[in-house]
Amino acid sequence: MIKKYLLLFVIAIFVMSCSKKVEVKGKIAGGSPLERIDFAEASGVATLPLINIGVDKDGNFSGSFEAPKNGMYVINYAGKQNLIFLKGGQSINISGNSATFPNEYVVTGDGKADNDFFQACQKFLMTYGQTLNIQELAAGDEVKYVKGMQKIEADINKNIEENIKKFNPGKEVVEWKKTDAKVAILNLMVNYEMTKKQMSGNNPSFKLGKVFTDYETKLQENKDSMIKMSPFYRQYLLTKMSPGFQTFAQGKAQGKTDITTSELFSEYLKDQKEVSQTEKDYLLAFVMAQSDIHPQTPAATTDKIKKIIEEDIKDATIKADLKKMQFAINGFKVGDDAPEASLVKQDGSSYKLSENKGKPYMMVFYASWNPYIAEGTVPVLKEVVNFYKSKMNFVFVNVDDTKDQFTKTSNALLKGIQGTNVYGDGGLNSDVAKKYGVYGFKLPSFVIVDKNGKVASRTFNNLGDQDLITVLDKQTGLSAPKVDPAAQLQIDPSALQQAPQTAPAPVEAKK
Repeated sequence: MIKKYLLLFVIAIFVMSCSKKVEVKGKIAGGSPLERIDFAEASGVATLPLINIGVDKDGNFSGSFEAPKNGMYVINYAGKQNLIFLKGGQSINISGNSATFPNEYVVTGDGKADNDFFQACQKFLMTYGQTLNIQELAAGDEVKYVKGMQKIEADINKNIEENIKKFNPGKEVVEWKKTDAKVAILNLMVNYEMTKKQMSGNNPSFKLGKVFTDYETKLQENKDSMIKMSPFYRQYLLTKMSPGFQTFAQGKAQGKTDITTSELFSEYLKDQKEVSQTEKDYLLAFVMAQSDIHPQTPAATTDKIKKIIEEDIKDATIKADLKKMQFAINGFKVGDDAPEASLVKQDGSSYKLSENKGKPYMMVFYASWNPYIAEGTVPVLKEVVNFYKSKMNFVFVNVDDTKDQFTKTSNALLKGIQGTNVYGDGGLNSDVAKKYGVYGFKLPSFVIVDKNGKVASRTFNNLGDQDLITVLDKQTGLSAPKVDPAAQLQIDPSALQQAPQTAPAPVEAKK
């Protein structure tokens, strides 16, 4: 019996040590119930918010999420963002003041030592940076510039060592900070290189001396680790590649109007034999996410990107992240089956999207924390519904945090508008949000489904988008008058005075 309990104890310890879940809670003094907090992985190449948490009337918040890895995460609040170091299995408390959060915050709990260390290093850099005159250094020769960079590296590392002794942080955050220092210097060096090259008239034979290149190489002793950890290192590598890529692209794209940046860069990388596959995966993913994955991406381009992701990205995690991001941004492919999802009405009865079969319908995703909905778009929404309601259905899908909030929001907001009001239980973590790629930064969003249950449009975020009206006309056989292209589905807080004060506001996610 003792052995049995000992075995269970060992299993429990093992499970805890392997947990990737991070429990976060805290309080923002003066925090508004019309604000949200979200977290995203800082080192990812195509990462989406891992959680979107509401703030109550007293500024309290709490939630948990699976952390893909130990490392830096971006914390977003009220349109502002900062970095925070997190590890799987932690339980941390974050506090701050609404006037300065998250630019300034205090961590207690499991992550205290790591984040005290990180913030102390960052404060040093803010002060130290004001003492530097990079322009004066850059005006000199490269030997003088390299000596200046070496002095900066030594000063930063001295501060890191002092903060290690003071805060006793974990090895991982120390490694991140040391890498970050190297990357900052590398970006200063590549800026120097590009400036000197321009001064030479972009002479193809221009190159820097051995002192410069040797120091640059020394700073990159573990390139694969650096590229996995630091988006700014990827930026450095892309800057280094830029001249060669520009020349390559000009030749390949000549006379072509439909070739994408992602296609060109993918082809360019195939000829770069000295670049590792890890570098190629991260850099190509970065370029795709920045250049060709956005809400206005044409269907043909979306298909090209899918093919590149499938064929040219070898890292399984990067491949999965890119696919997830592309779906979140571009939605379903027109003609795909619109999936069923768990939805409930105000009376608690379940609702199936297939109940609309035989008639096209529009799904409208929204939450109480979309600002200015009532005065901004509900009048336009009423006109759209009234114009098309004889030929199609409307399903208003609420993704608030609670069913009680859904009931109050839909009653206040959509009263008198013909359609079906339903709730995705769990809000942004609901079945419907996951299946339709709904995130806080995408709200409001609109998807049209045809009479056969097939997706008939990309995901729209603007009710006044002319392409959306074109699809509605096609599905109904009607011809609508033009609407204001600036119209957005937004919420007026005064329309929800009866709603609980836990109703939060949107935070724009980092891509």
